[in-house]
Amino acid sequence: MSMPAHDGTPGMLLALTRVQTLFQSRSLTTASGFYFCRNGRLFLVTSRHVLFDGPTGHAPDHVAITCHTDGRDLTRIQSATLPLYVDGLAAWQQAQDSGGDIDVAVLEIPRDKVPQPHAMQAFGPDDLPGSKPAMDVGDALAIPCFPLGFHDTVHHLPVVRTAAIASAYGVRFQGKGLFLTDGRTHRGSSGAPVLLRAPGPEGQHRWRLLGVHSSRMDMSDRDLAVDESLGLNCAWYADVLMTLTRTTARSPP
Repeated sequence: MSMPAHDGTPGMLLALTRVQTLFQSRSLTTASGFYFCRNGRLFLVTSRHVLFDGPTGHAPDHVAITCHTDGRDLTRIQSATLPLYVDGLAAWQQAQDSGGDIDVAVLEIPRDKVPQPHAMQAFGPDDLPGSKPAMDVGDALAIPCFPLGFHDTVHHLPVVRTAAIASAYGVRFQGKGLFLTDGRTHRGSSGAPVLLRAPGPEGQHRWRLLGVHSSRMDMSDRDLAVDESLGLNCAWYADVLMTLTRTTARSPP
């Protein structure tokens, strides 16, 4: 993690936040998100469709997140509200590549929105898998998230779903910048980090940030009355965060 750990904390879970989308004073949806820190700048990472989704008409104007303020007493939190538009332009960053839109977005969190003191943690560039990942199909994954908004309402922590890599890691599935995971997920999990527990220095283990969970992968010709859902999910490769956190330019959604 790029922010210092605090004794007695549940580590990686403090890098997660429940994302509530709102339009004016009306609550719209809940989703998952996590913190990413680069060069002293702090970002909220979530799925792009959480912040704006044209086909469904989903267009919130701000989001609310929560930050832990005490590493020992996890009941203590502080909420922050972040606008999604500044001077008519989107405050978040999104990306495209040769495969089309990438369903990942980052929103910079101003430092005056971060409570002091705090017990937040954040992923950073050192947590990405690097240029020669050793992952393979079937490897076990963890997806900490807020499915259907469910979480520990006392300590404000997410739950963790387990999954496995379900397509060739490092290969763009169907030409898109994503790979597949096999695991049970629900609405509200969008924007969660997809993590692999890997060996670290001196025999310690650390979490590697492989991707950003987006949505289920299904077949358009599946017989809903006969065939079960595939149970597969889309995870966008996390290296897109290095592109999204490189600039502060604003653009239309």
